[in-house]
Amino acid sequence: MQNKYPWWKNVLLVVLFLIGLLYALPMLYGDDPAIQISAKGTAQITSQVIQKVNTTLERDKLQYKSAVKDKGDLLVRFLSTDTQLKARDIIQKALGNNYEVAINLAPRTPGWLAAIGAQPMKLGLDLRGGVYFLLEVDVDALIEAHEKGDMHSMGDALRDVDIRYAGISRIKPNGVLVRFRDKATMGSAYNKLIDRYRDYKFVQTAQNGQFQLRAIMTQTALVRVTNYAIDQAMNILNNRVNALGVSEAVVQRQGRNHISVELPGIQDTARAKSIIGKVATLQFQLVDEDHDVGAAMKGDVPVGSKLYMTDNGAVLLKDRIILHGDAITYATSSSDQSGRPSVNVRLGGNSEVNNFNRVTANNVGKQMAVVYVDMAPQQKIINGKTVTVRHKTEKVISVATIDSALGNNFEITGLQSVKYAQNLSLLLRSGALLAPINIVQERTVGPSLGKANIHMGILSTVAGFFFIVLFMAMYYRFFGLLADMALFLNLVFIVAFFSILGVTLTLPGIAAMVLTVGMAVDANVLIYERIREELRLGVSPQASIHLGYARAFTTIVDSNVTTLIVALVLFALGSGSVKGFAVTLIVGLLSSMFTSIVYTRAVANVVYGGKHIKKLSIGIKIKKK
Repeated sequence: MQNKYPWWKNVLLVVLFLIGLLYALPMLYGDDPAIQISAKGTAQITSQVIQKVNTTLERDKLQYKSAVKDKGDLLVRFLSTDTQLKARDIIQKALGNNYEVAINLAPRTPGWLAAIGAQPMKLGLDLRGGVYFLLEVDVDALIEAHEKGDMHSMGDALRDVDIRYAGISRIKPNGVLVRFRDKATMGSAYNKLIDRYRDYKFVQTAQNGQFQLRAIMTQTALVRVTNYAIDQAMNILNNRVNALGVSEAVVQRQGRNHISVELPGIQDTARAKSIIGKVATLQFQLVDEDHDVGAAMKGDVPVGSKLYMTDNGAVLLKDRIILHGDAITYATSSSDQSGRPSVNVRLGGNSEVNNFNRVTANNVGKQMAVVYVDMAPQQKIINGKTVTVRHKTEKVISVATIDSALGNNFEITGLQSVKYAQNLSLLLRSGALLAPINIVQERTVGPSLGKANIHMGILSTVAGFFFIVLFMAMYYRFFGLLADMALFLNLVFIVAFFSILGVTLTLPGIAAMVLTVGMAVDANVLIYERIREELRLGVSPQASIHLGYARAFTTIVDSNVTTLIVALVLFALGSGSVKGFAVTLIVGLLSSMFTSIVYTRAVANVVYGGKHIKKLSIGIKIKKK
């Protein structure tokens, strides 16, 4: 029968609508202003801490909705943003430096919706607020390390062929200088090095009896090293950001040596800052059990050993590092046999790992220490300019007895807290940065600014929706109402899709949503005009509906595919806000095609299908001949 869907298709469409409505529903509940209290170091969120927070809020007459433990942290909900900001400062002062108090937005989604994975759309930095970092990659430090390595390699290469040189050193701002006693030796060294080190331009100079060979890194090599450092840093930053649980964070390059990081809705800014810019690694060293720690503390430190201070006293370690942290390929936090926090480590298969296995096999029953090395940035004024320098700190985080030869997998025990173990494993598995990173700019986008953006975005969407709905209803009558229904379904499915897949909505995304609302009726206009054309030609109402949808389908697909191609190009080549715009546009286009063709046809079939009708409510009157 003409204009009839089979029953199963109608049931499927109803089920899809209910699912979409269910997953779009959390957006109606909104968020509560909240503060999240996280423990630092060995501190914990205990019942005493919760009671202290409650007492502090009641004493200062700050109204709050609830204070409950959530995933190891304490989440306190408030009625207003003003109360939230006041409470943050008061609670931070009451709890001290052992706890981190950060502002947050907590969704009011009911438990039964959260149980099926229905969550509000994640909002971007410009809507929800969050943290923006501008990082500077210290490329000069990387180039210096690169040239120092080549300097030693050049010296080894010359000694291997018995070419004697008077001295070798690095020159600033970049380059290597090799000094010789005679011109012939300098020429032999030039011929040896020029073919082996193609990243350098070699220049021979002879003046006042001094023969020097200068190796200056070429511009091409400098650009390649810089790009490699930036790409490696961006990859590691993406790994660290993902490990922090920040959805759709934006990490992108800016200029020669800067990287911007946007963390929308970040809950713990202090932890994010410490994790993102951390330049840290581990080194494994044997404990010096042959000498007295007490004598070393008095100043009698034996040659080949170094004294370290720990939380449990002093420990004397041998200077030789038997394993560096860059050999670690994966790490995860767990608990040891006693239930204390630990980190499980997996190593790569390089020569250092083989040496580590041999050394531990020869020292079974002896102690080995894990030293945490941190290159913390410090601001210093040199010659009137503020310069960032790295201060190296070393801390023994674990001392354990070697029970057996350690291979590619082993466990670091004796860590101070669960959070410390989680942070350490995160840093180890995300990789070590080739070049130090400095945070040169930090900007916090408050939720009030995000609220204003959301309000304007919603207002523009509602205004566009209202005028389109009004026009379609007046111009196409009943079929116009079908198009309005498709618009509503389109918005529902977009929101549901973003909720299910965790896509982040940004301000450009709202702009794309408004654009989608305007474009969504295009398909219905093409269909309805085709139906009206068939009616003017004297075709029956039933046949007009069928031909209108059938003949307009190809045109609809063609017009939307061209726009879809442009959106895909924007997504592939764009970054940040451009990608947000492209994602929303792609989802809106696909959803609008589905709702404007399939759902409107289904309702039209229910109303007109299989019936003997003489006219359609589509905005025109056909005169009888």
